[in-house]
Amino acid sequence: MTLRIFNIPISPNPQTFNITLANREYRLTIRWNAAIEGGWQLDIATADRGEPILSGIPVVTGVDLLGPYEYLGFGGALVCYSGSSDADPTFENLGAENELLFVVKDDE
Repeated sequence: MTLRIFNIPISPNPQTFNITLANREYRLTIRWNAAIEGGWQLDIATADRGEPILSGIPVVTGVDLLGPYEYLGFGGALVCYSGSSDADPTFENLGAENELLFVVKDDE
């Protein structure tokens, strides 16, 4: 088995952008939610019409953010990775110290 890892280019500010993951295009929205004592959240929608697929996924380290939604067929895992710790991303370090990675497993 081979792992292919793709770094999703993000910066520590709320943003919306289109991206291709496992040959399908999506619209990702990343926003800071101060109402939950701070924390990044992710929404995934169709790229063409912006129709919601998933909303309000907490961006935390150490888990596959798409794991509970495997039945939707995203074709990979979405992981927030912090090289030096398991700390969740802060408002200032998302995309710098904490990276958002899409991981695809290729069976060989």
